Amino acid sequence: MQEDKDQELQETVGGENISETTESVNETSEKSPEITTEKTDSDATDDTVSIENETASSEPAPEDEKGENDDDSVLNEIDESNAEDAEDQDNHHRHDIPILDYHAMSMENLVGELQRLIKNEKVQAIKKHVDGIKYEFDLKFQEFIEEKKEDFISNGGNEIDFRYNSVTKRQFNEVYSEYREKRNQYYKSLENSLKENLSNRLAIIEELKSLVNVEEDINTTYKHFKEVQEKWRNAGPIPRNNYNDVWRTYHHHIEIFYDFLHINRELRDLDFKHNLEEKIKLVERAEALEKEEDLNKAFRELQTLHKIWKEDVGPVDKEHREEIWERFSNATKVLHQRRQDYYKDLDKIHEQNLEKKKEIINSIKGISENIATSHRALQQQIKQIEELRDAFFKAGKVPQKVNEQTWAEFKEAVRSFNRNKNAYYKNLKKEQQTNLDKKRELLNLAISLKDSEDTDTATSEMKRIQSEWKKIGHVPRKYSDKIWKEFKEACNHYFDRLHASKNEAHKDEIENFEKKNECLERLKAFELTGKREADLATIKAFIEEWKTYGRVPFNKKNINQKFNKILDAIFKKLDVDRQESELLRYGNKIQQLANADNDRAIANERSFIRKKIEESKNEVRQLENNLQFFSNASEDNPLVQDVIKRVEKHKESLETWKAKLKKLNIMQHNLEKGENDTDETDPTEEE
Repeated sequence: MQEDKDQELQETVGGENISETTESVNETSEKSPEITTEKTDSDATDDTVSIENETASSEPAPEDEKGENDDDSVLNEIDESNAEDAEDQDNHHRHDIPILDYHAMSMENLVGELQRLIKNEKVQAIKKHVDGIKYEFDLKFQEFIEEKKEDFISNGGNEIDFRYNSVTKRQFNEVYSEYREKRNQYYKSLENSLKENLSNRLAIIEELKSLVNVEEDINTTYKHFKEVQEKWRNAGPIPRNNYNDVWRTYHHHIEIFYDFLHINRELRDLDFKHNLEEKIKLVERAEALEKEEDLNKAFRELQTLHKIWKEDVGPVDKEHREEIWERFSNATKVLHQRRQDYYKDLDKIHEQNLEKKKEIINSIKGISENIATSHRALQQQIKQIEELRDAFFKAGKVPQKVNEQTWAEFKEAVRSFNRNKNAYYKNLKKEQQTNLDKKRELLNLAISLKDSEDTDTATSEMKRIQSEWKKIGHVPRKYSDKIWKEFKEACNHYFDRLHASKNEAHKDEIENFEKKNECLERLKAFELTGKREADLATIKAFIEEWKTYGRVPFNKKNINQKFNKILDAIFKKLDVDRQESELLRYGNKIQQLANADNDRAIANERSFIRKKIEESKNEVRQLENNLQFFSNASEDNPLVQDVIKRVEKHKESLETWKAKLKKLNIMQHNLEKGENDTDETDPTEEE
């Protein structure tokens, strides 16, 4: 991601001076610097080094003399970054862990990313990542909790009573506490080791200082000097706060020792020559970085070169000292200028992002000022606001100077919409309460009529209140199911009584029931012979017999369901395909339409079937389009197999609906000819 690179550049380069002195030390007996340690509150270390009475830097850069602070800043920041990496061998991994666009993440995703970092990365390498995640999480949670508080207050609650238990917030706190605990444990275990190493390095510096005053053969002293250098290389990491001062002090006394070696130029010149060759290699590598396209990679390499320059390579002779440092410093400045140019372009991108976010904020304001007046439309607006919120978070960074202002304007726009939305639902609740009162009146009336003996008046009134019930709008959700159940039971109770009384006047229906019951018992007892065609013919004979019987009493109509259930089991055993079974079931619907001879009902049925046909075609078309995305996938791929199965299922359904339409057309054609031919129908549906 582009912003990952931006962040890494900001963290890696920008700041402090790494330099080597051009000054010579003329007096070998010069007073040595006093190096002391004092306690600090740093998470990483408890020691700092103070240098008194003399300059501890190894080579003051020419830039210092010129006052070019901007150029020095990049050197100083590399110096500080190397100090941080040197404190622990795992610190440098922080450069390789990408800093994601946390601003665009949801609270849940931020928690997940924090968990991933703590689980998979070194705790000392993720501080900036964790800080970024916490900052964005706190912003989003504050916005979220403010919305919940507004909802609470708009629903009649008092602000002082507001409480909200967020599972996401609790999870974040738990993960963040785990991070802090691991971090504290890490630095606690590191502390003693760093202190001990610091003490060792200070002792080595004292040993180095003593070499210039020792009275012994120069070759012996030089050998001792090499031993001191080896000790230094193996002395281990020290607190980052002390790193630069200690190294500068060490190099300072290295130079003093080389000046002391003037009595043995051969040994000194050999070292100077070797060091110059190594520094030339470093300079050439630094100069080559100008052509490296990846700016992050270039600065990582530059940081490594500075580390080698400082820690692994000693001083060169005075003749070349300033020249070689000038080349190295200039190569560093070239990359620094590239970074400056890069950030100028980046500022333009941030300005463009700002314009995008302003447009999004204005869009949210526009919706807020034109709040919908229906639940469905308002739900669409809520969806639009969510999409705009996502777009805002994904729009990228804006200039730092307007970041807080932009965020505040965004929050206010969203909160304004939420206030207007809540006001709408508050009024809607009043309306629903009115609807509830109306439905309660109808419920009481239905209960008063459910046992009425005046069937003519009661039936008309029951139908009226059922129709009135449908015209009344929604009621509060917590009462909706309960009041509907009570109303339905009252109506069913009345009409069950009504149908029961009519059964006495319709003995034919009772007789039909008895015949169907007898047929049902024989169907239950039927056993398949194993000859499919013969068995299928027998089952069809049962169906034809069933068709000859008329209506049954209303309270006995479930016999048709029983008949269908038994047929289903038999069809399954006979391996009758789904379409054939579905068409057999559709037969009764055809018969009902034929008996009713109702043009509108037939037209409605045709319209319904055609709609289903169109839906099935659309599903097949969509799924076949989806298959194109799997053009390179094997047919054994589970996703491909699933799509193919769904295509076949919808094609089968399409054929079934087409067959139903054909049956409907045949029935209507027969009706128009004056023939009520029901051979195309199936009586196995409920009457």
